[in-house]
Amino acid sequence: MDRFLSNSVNRIDAKGRVSVPAHFRTVVQRRGYAELYALRCLDIPAMDVGGLDLLDRYEQRIAQVDPFLQTADDMSFFCHGDGTFLKLDQDGRITVPDFVREHTGIGAEVAFVGRGHFFQIWEPGRLSAYGAEARARLLKLRQGTKPGERPE
Repeated sequence: MDRFLSNSVNRIDAKGRVSVPAHFRTVVQRRGYAELYALRCLDIPAMDVGGLDLLDRYEQRIAQVDPFLQTADDMSFFCHGDGTFLKLDQDGRITVPDFVREHTGIGAEVAFVGRGHFFQIWEPGRLSAYGAEARARLLKLRQGTKPGERPE
């Protein structure tokens, strides 16, 4: 399996480190990631975390935009300057820096959520609320939105 799947919550230790779930570490190892890169999500209090292939996805999008447009500058700032590296130690832990804590609201625990080719880190309560909202949106779609209609 080379996808980040499932979710779990781990406690942050006294030194500000948290263990990345074992199944996520297995994917990291299989993909050969030496470091992880974390980007702030634009619309939710979470961080997208992955290897350099995560940056590659964003850089491919930037390459499609006219370099003289503000959009190209904004996208470059977002993916190159509005993130942070997270180094895995020999025990599979990462340090949770203030940069991440401020955006996510993470305190004593970190929720890890698989998103296929990358994973996210969340404050557990915020993840729970987001999950409920996402399921409600999907349920609304399933219960009556006609094909092509846009749900509220």
